Amino acid sequence: MKGLVIKNTGSWYTVLTDDSQLLDCKIKGNFRLKGIRSTNPVAVGDRVTLSSPSAGQEGVAFITEIDDRRNYIIRKSINLSKQSHIIAANVDQAFLVVTVNYPQTSTTFIDRFLASAEAYRVPVVLVFNKTDLLSEEERHYQEMMIRLYETIGYTCQAISAQTGEGVEALRPLLEGKITLLSGNSGVGKSTLINCLVPEANLRTAEISDAHNTGQHTTTFSEMIPLEGGGWLVDTPGIKGFGTFDMEREELTSYFKEIFHFSKDCRFSNCTHTHEPGCAVLKALEEHYIAESRYQSYLSMLEDKDDGKYRAAY
Repeated sequence: MKGLVIKNTGSWYTVLTDDSQLLDCKIKGNFRLKGIRSTNPVAVGDRVTLSSPSAGQEGVAFITEIDDRRNYIIRKSINLSKQSHIIAANVDQAFLVVTVNYPQTSTTFIDRFLASAEAYRVPVVLVFNKTDLLSEEERHYQEMMIRLYETIGYTCQAISAQTGEGVEALRPLLEGKITLLSGNSGVGKSTLINCLVPEANLRTAEISDAHNTGQHTTTFSEMIPLEGGGWLVDTPGIKGFGTFDMEREELTSYFKEIFHFSKDCRFSNCTHTHEPGCAVLKALEEHYIAESRYQSYLSMLEDKDDGKYRAAY
């Protein structure tokens, strides 16, 4: 029996079988993915093979095999620094929900997510939420950020999930696609899903006034069907994004604009930090590369140097 994992609560998996059954499943204790040390060997979006429920197993079906993944979004696990956590598998695109304030999403977090998505060939749309709460100065900053990321080549959309402003423009981008919805805690992912799929009726939470940071409202990953076809993959909010399984020499290619200029560097193994004849440093000096993007690149190089998880950004 084959099916699609549409919900993961940590110990149980809900699978939509090819004959339209919904089954709550478990995995065998020794089940591990070949080649990937992951805290969650089965992820939402996985295509799996199931054993049929039997009386001896108290009616529980077991996941016995995972189909090869065409892609996935992965980050370093917070709990076990040498292991990964797969956020979702087999997605067509990701919507990264970010906020200029309430809470503030750092450019470092955005750039780490974008680089990880580039590594696994997942297109990303940046969704700037809570525009209704921004001051004139904050709106100007948001416009500058949108201009920066659009110039690099990313699609950006400014919205307010609370008022509905700009949300309708997202619907055509979602049709017929499996879309991962991700972002820091408190940026309004659940409110956005409620706006797009009212019948989902997800819980939402107020931002902590004391720390201006988000509270986790989603505690598990789940695929939500869309009326026009396709799925939204709702995931718990993430505080930090530690990159995983990236080689130092590959990192340049995950920053589109840095990669563009790196082709003109004098040395093929240039790290773009100090070398003579570095076209990236020249482009940075001439403002063709944003300082914030370059600093994000350096922070990921540091990850490779010390091998540690970079905590919340």
